[in-house]
Amino acid sequence: MEDILASIKRVIAEEKELRAAVPPSLPASLDDEDEEDILELDHPVETEPVISAPPVDTGPPLLDEVAADSSRMKLEQLTVVAAAAPPPPPINPLEQMLRDMLRPVLKQWLDEHLPRIVDEHVRREISRITGKPL
Repeated sequence: MEDILASIKRVIAEEKELRAAVPPSLPASLDDEDEEDILELDHPVETEPVISAPPVDTGPPLLDEVAADSSRMKLEQLTVVAAAAPPPPPINPLEQMLRDMLRPVLKQWLDEHLPRIVDEHVRREISRITGKPL
């Protein structure tokens, strides 16, 4: 378990270094005391300031201005129609009855299978990131 946590810390540190674009002359080590690299789920996540990349020349536009304006007008028309649309009809009683009947079955299935599915996917992702099988 400690190896997994160390691997996760190392991956987080490497990603943080890539995002911060640290010069290669600085050491890329992660100290145990460096708590700011550890994501605590009981605290809100603080975002780092966005570092703007130099502009990239993407070449000429892919879409002609006339086609872009036409598409923009159609999307605005859709927005107006959607805003004026009447509210959806109330739920069909048969549909509501089926939902009520299926809800406990779905809950039971999720309670039984979801932890295993999540565990399997997390293990697979950790193995992929660290390169070590779990």
